[in-house]
Amino acid sequence: METVALFGASGVIGQSVARALQAQGWPYRVVGRSEGSLRRESGADPRAEVVTWNPEDPASIRAAARGVRTLIYMVGVNYWQFHLHPELMRRTLEAAIAEGVERVVLIGTVYPYGLPRTTTVTESHPREPNSYKGRMRKAQEELLLEADAAGKIKGTILRLPDFYGPGVERSFLYRAFVAANQGKRAPLIGPLDTPHEFVFVDDVGPIVTALMDEPRAYGRFWNLAGAGATTQREMVKEIYAQAGHAPKTMTMGKGMVRLAGLFDPFMRELVEMYYLLTNPVLLDDSALRGLLGTVHKTPYPEGIRQTLAALRREQEAKAGPARVAATT
Repeated sequence: METVALFGASGVIGQSVARALQAQGWPYRVVGRSEGSLRRESGADPRAEVVTWNPEDPASIRAAARGVRTLIYMVGVNYWQFHLHPELMRRTLEAAIAEGVERVVLIGTVYPYGLPRTTTVTESHPREPNSYKGRMRKAQEELLLEADAAGKIKGTILRLPDFYGPGVERSFLYRAFVAANQGKRAPLIGPLDTPHEFVFVDDVGPIVTALMDEPRAYGRFWNLAGAGATTQREMVKEIYAQAGHAPKTMTMGKGMVRLAGLFDPFMRELVEMYYLLTNPVLLDDSALRGLLGTVHKTPYPEGIRQTLAALRREQEAKAGPARVAATT
């Protein structure tokens, strides 16, 4: 069985894909900058090969890609360094092609679509990004699609909306989970009542592994929609109900996000993406479902239950040593 390389394996999507590969019996290589992080997450799995890389060094990228047939690309950058996305993709593609990698699956976003022209967005929607981040993501995609069209390597892209779940801290909902678990007020970025969709992070891995092994998937991109249109308010209501508390929120509008950005680089960069809260991009994934047949989506109440349970386990694990110290 071939080894699958996960570039950017330390992220939550990388961990979801790793779990799916493990469950299906695939050998896989986890690639990232930090050996410690990779070993904490995958080191106990005998099927996992831990490889560190330096994305600034072409020789290091080639070594990370050597001997694999399929490369899953999930490399993240800081929100204020999106200019790196096309450059890192270019280096990775050059290394992968040189090493004889046959297939690359890129995990993408809705950013390249720009402002939605339809209520739901299919893959035929124009890619006209209205943000710098969208332009950088589109440039990243073009490099892969052009390499595929030239016959140098097979490439496909899976687009995700916002996601949530255990370990997902960069989510509009994360603060609500933490606050609800503590019975406190959740600081949210609004408006809260516009339609939105979320993908449960543990659903992504099995879809990625199914897509990578489908010959018809290559040469284009595919949408993965959430588990239905909802709103932040409805999600928060369910989160607090499951946590056993009445919902309490305070909402930041665009002006407050801009003000917070004076002190927080992530919030500063979020300003240009604020349109996703007022002009939501809701994905139509009928093409993906037609391709794969089965696309499992965890219902929101169940995803919320699992996320709260994971958060409680994490907090209990952190509190454990403190309790022991307090009693000695």
